[in-house]
Amino acid sequence: MNIAFRSQKLRKDCNDYRRMVKRFGAVGAKKLSTRLDDLRAARVLEDMRHVGGRCHELKGDRAGQLALDLEHPYRLIFVPGNDPAPLESDGSLDWTQVDAVVIHAAEDYHG
Repeated sequence: MNIAFRSQKLRKDCNDYRRMVKRFGAVGAKKLSTRLDDLRAARVLEDMRHVGGRCHELKGDRAGQLALDLEHPYRLIFVPGNDPAPLESDGSLDWTQVDAVVIHAAEDYHG
């Protein structure tokens, strides 16, 4: 899958392991690195249903975004990179057609 980043700083944070460790600690950095590797290896978003990380769509004010679990309470937050996002006939996201994502953040959105 093609991965883009919302900002240059975020791209650097997610592609430099030392920066990841500084920001998220050793365990958090390892999980973030693993989740990014899983996304890169996936052909389409549907493939992410079959790997760790509990890939899931968000609701409410974060509708349209997806998340992968990192070290609790952090999540890797992203959106489909396809423009427009492919939809099923019922209006839901068609995970089998999403072949690109844009990483928005690695954060705790619960607090």
